[in-house]
Amino acid sequence: MTRTPAFPTVSPPQPEKRPVFDVHHGVTRTDDYAWLRADNWQEMFRDPSLLDSHIRAQLEAENAYQAALMADTTPLQKQLFGEMKGRIKEDDSSAPMKDGPYAYGSSFKLGGEQPRYFRMPRDGGNEQILLDGDAEAEGKAYFRLGGVDHSADHQKLLWAFDDKGSEFFTLRVRDLASGNELADQIADTGGGGVWDASDDGFFYTRLDSNHRPSKVLFHALGDRPENDRLIYEETDPGFFMNVGGTRSNEWIMIGINDHETSEYRIMRADGPLTEPKLVCPRETGLQYDIEEGGDIFFILTNADGAKDFKIMTTPTSDPVRANWQELVPHEAGRLILSVIGFRDHMVRLERKEGLPRIVVRDRKSGEEHLISLDEEAFSLGLSGSYEYDTEIMRFSYSSMTTPAQVFDYNMRTRERVLLKTQEVPSGHDPEHYVTRRLMAPASDGELVPISLIHHSDTPLDGSAPCLLYGYGSYGITMPASFNTNCLSLVDRGFVYAIAHVRGGKDKGYGWYDDGKRAHKMNTFTDFIAVAHHLVAERYTAHDRIVAQGGSAGGMLMGAIANMAPECFGGIVAEVPFVDVLTTMLDATLPLTPPEWPEWGNPIASQEDYRTIAAYSPYDNVGALDYPPILALAGLTDPRVTYWEPAKWVARLRERKSGDNPVLFKINMDSGHAGASGRFSRLEEIAYTYAFALKVAGKADLAGGELLS
Repeated sequence: MTRTPAFPTVSPPQPEKRPVFDVHHGVTRTDDYAWLRADNWQEMFRDPSLLDSHIRAQLEAENAYQAALMADTTPLQKQLFGEMKGRIKEDDSSAPMKDGPYAYGSSFKLGGEQPRYFRMPRDGGNEQILLDGDAEAEGKAYFRLGGVDHSADHQKLLWAFDDKGSEFFTLRVRDLASGNELADQIADTGGGGVWDASDDGFFYTRLDSNHRPSKVLFHALGDRPENDRLIYEETDPGFFMNVGGTRSNEWIMIGINDHETSEYRIMRADGPLTEPKLVCPRETGLQYDIEEGGDIFFILTNADGAKDFKIMTTPTSDPVRANWQELVPHEAGRLILSVIGFRDHMVRLERKEGLPRIVVRDRKSGEEHLISLDEEAFSLGLSGSYEYDTEIMRFSYSSMTTPAQVFDYNMRTRERVLLKTQEVPSGHDPEHYVTRRLMAPASDGELVPISLIHHSDTPLDGSAPCLLYGYGSYGITMPASFNTNCLSLVDRGFVYAIAHVRGGKDKGYGWYDDGKRAHKMNTFTDFIAVAHHLVAERYTAHDRIVAQGGSAGGMLMGAIANMAPECFGGIVAEVPFVDVLTTMLDATLPLTPPEWPEWGNPIASQEDYRTIAAYSPYDNVGALDYPPILALAGLTDPRVTYWEPAKWVARLRERKSGDNPVLFKINMDSGHAGASGRFSRLEEIAYTYAFALKVAGKADLAGGELLS
């Protein structure tokens, strides 16, 4: 395979080896780079200045190395950033959503990095800025807003922020009449809260030292945080927990779940001192969600073998499982994703034959109708409403060629009102682009969906470069939605493709089951099959494909690099989960126990150990001719810790053959989501795209040679 990316000859940093051994199930492993994990990682997430100086020096050396190798792309990065910024309406605003006397929304000011939250009179009028993210972020290297929730009496705002990137959020309360903050301030929360019925206090989750939401507490306004009442404590570290409310402001719902089991406890919003009531006790493999419906709850569940889920109802007075009654039966191949209840209607978002659709049901007559859409591949989302007693619900639509549109839909009259179309200030003509949905044959005969876009002038003779994106975990479906950023590649002759591999729910819940635990290898072989199919169909060539994925998708990148390096001209792994076996063997890490249902528990199970060991990217690095690889990370990331890609890069450089470089860029001021500002994030994307253009031999296309 011929690869000729023009990287300068610079010696990469290579950390020293300090061998550490571990033995599990009679297998001994050696890890020469375990020392890159900070012993004080919990404290460092809260205060990055506490990072060990030797580790910091290594990470800074990595940043210096990648900067040297990418220095010649600086003009290209600036050009890409300018293009992507030019496609964003800088003073953009959401379509305000009505709630009582007001309509609430968010907006950006010209040049602003952070959103502002505003309200206006329900039927129009002047905006009142409730929270200015740019003002709150001033002077901070990192700033990210969490949940923002106004009280039902419209007098107070509960909001959260993280200024480290470690996702330990601080909650504040703002008086909306004066604009002043109340004395109430609570640290180490999950990022949001929900008001009680009287708006005199709120419920929230508290994170423990291992970054797990272990407690739900109630805070009475004006009281000291140490006096907050414990509502529920989850003692099993294998479960996530959240707390939410209902639009009618009648119920508080505590959701507890891992990746295959769920449990709810509920309480009246007007009784914050009462004991939450268990709806249905956790039972391994049983999943359910609760949605309000007046005197009933809607239950979305996989109970009784409903693999693609069904909808049931139960009285609010006694919602135990014995009282669940079927409303919408299970239909194999039709995956019900979510449900929203209104006074007279119920709306569900479902996926059938790989595409999303919205179904509206009249609660009295039982009559149902579909909201029709006609593109070949598209994305659809439910925005719901602040209000329960309404005929209007909101949804969003886009495709890879169609900018996002927001509609208000009258569920009774079926009238659809277009509220907002995503503006592209620099211009966008859908006629210049072609979007397709292909099916790639996998090795076992399954057909893997591909969504792609290319410029109408791009020759499909096998010469086009391709950025191929994949994820394939946790049942997350990758939408075929409008992405203004990727147009900078598409306008330079790239094919931009999404591989809807197993591990997501793109083709139903079975698609997820067939890409997890013992079947995880399907995720990787599906992605490789997509690459082969794109080459066979003359969309690209193997040495022109740049593969990209982040987080669990970064694990996918590490796996395909080991399994089929010859199939790719370059690989971009963002915050990559590449040291899977080591992480799943460490129960002290924030996400490890809750992740065992997804990956397996290699501590307890020898079979799970062997399964993970067979694909874990760090454990399978070999003497292979890898393509150029770019890894990106954030220092304070609690989800995929920085030391995973740091160790992976070190081992790749040590063991690989060939001359292709391995680059590692770490943001020393961010966590899992990268830079927090909207334009700062564009700079990171511009860097990534410059790498893709460089390895594809198109880094000279900084301007003037675009297809449109």
